[in-house]
Amino acid sequence: MKAVRQYGLEGMRVQNVSDLAGISPGALYRYFESKDQLIVECFTYVDKQAAAIFENLNFNPLTMLVDPMGAVKKLWLPYFRFWVAHPDETVFYHRFRDSAFFPEYDKGRDFTYFNTFIGMVHLFMRVFPSLRRINQDLLWLHILTSTVMYAKYVVEGTLPDNQETEDTIFQLLTTGLSGYLKPEKSKEEKQDANR
Repeated sequence: MKAVRQYGLEGMRVQNVSDLAGISPGALYRYFESKDQLIVECFTYVDKQAAAIFENLNFNPLTMLVDPMGAVKKLWLPYFRFWVAHPDETVFYHRFRDSAFFPEYDKGRDFTYFNTFIGMVHLFMRVFPSLRRINQDLLWLHILTSTVMYAKYVVEGTLPDNQETEDTIFQLLTTGLSGYLKPEKSKEEKQDANR
C-alpha cells in the first residue's frame, strides 16, 4: 500500500514492495503469484478492516426514530475517521477502486464480511420505507466513494483534519438523504390527514 501511494497503482513494481519491506522479490513471490494478486489481497485486507468498524459499533436502532441523521452520523463518522487514520490504506483503496481493473474484480468479490453493515441498511429501510425509492447501489456507492475521496483529501493535506471538515463532508454526503429518513404514516394517519 505504501508502494502504491508512492508510485501509483500502475507504476508500482514488486521490486518497490520488496525494497520497502526489506525482503527480496523472490520472497514475495513465494506468497503472491503476481503483482495483481498482491494488490487484490491488499484491497481485501483493507476492505475487511473497514467492514469490521460496523461489527464493533454500539448501535441503538431506537435512535433512528428520535434522530435519524444523528444515527447515520454515528455510523458514518467511525468509518470516515478510519480512513483518515490510515493514509496509506486510503490512497491505495481510492486508487484501486478508481482503476480499470476494479469493475471486473468487483463482479466476483465476496461481500459477506459486510453483513453487519448490510443488516443496518436493511433496518433503516424497514424503519424508513421511502429509502427503497432510491437506487441502493447508487446511494451506497456515492457514500462509500465520496467518503474515501474526502478522506484522501484530508490525508494528502488538501483539506484540514478538523471538526468543520467532518461536519461539512457529512452535510454534503447526506444532503437529500434526510428527506427519505421520515417514517411513513400509517393508513389511519393518512386518512386523518386527508379529512
